[in-house]
Amino acid sequence: MVRLNLLLLALIVVSSLALVTSQQQARKLYNELQVEQASAKRFEEEIARLQVDQSTWSTPSRIERVARERLGMHAPEASHTRVLGVEASAGGSSR
Repeated sequence: MVRLNLLLLALIVVSSLALVTSQQQARKLYNELQVEQASAKRFEEEIARLQVDQSTWSTPSRIERVARERLGMHAPEASHTRVLGVEASAGGSSR
């Protein structure tokens, strides 16, 4: 009977240690999850900020202003432009 009691006591101790170990691991994993979720939230906020920046920097008026001021570009004069029409292809419909 004493052997059975010692065996049961040993099983209880091992079971208790396993429970404590698994709880500690669960706490550690939960903390890591919280850190990763906070990191993901920061990345989402940065993506939103970058999208706003991109829409601001890519407006046609800003691009035109930068082209004029920094690059010295200008729209061509009307006498230097030519509008070309599109001709019907050889295999297209006949007139």
